[in-house]
Amino acid sequence: MGVRAIRGATTVENNTAKEIIEETKLLLQEMLLANDINIEEIISIFFTTTKDVTAEFPAVAARDLDLCNIPLMCAHEMDVPHGLMNCIRIMVH
Repeated sequence: MGVRAIRGATTVENNTAKEIIEETKLLLQEMLLANDINIEEIISIFFTTTKDVTAEFPAVAARDLDLCNIPLMCAHEMDVPHGLMNCIRIMVH
């Protein structure tokens, strides 16, 4: 069996815990539904944010969705001057 990954991205207007969790939940739910992902098949989920998203860990959204037995990791992306700001990215393995 091979390992595959899917990736998605969203942005927040404000750096608040509430908005980070809400937008991350929406994106994660959409990714799982659109790709017909069975939760038992998920190996791990990797979250990244741009340097301006700091009010909460995006992984909190996964825990709120009861993805409690899946390893989660959060990190900041490279700070590229012309990069998209206020961005949260998710990669599901």
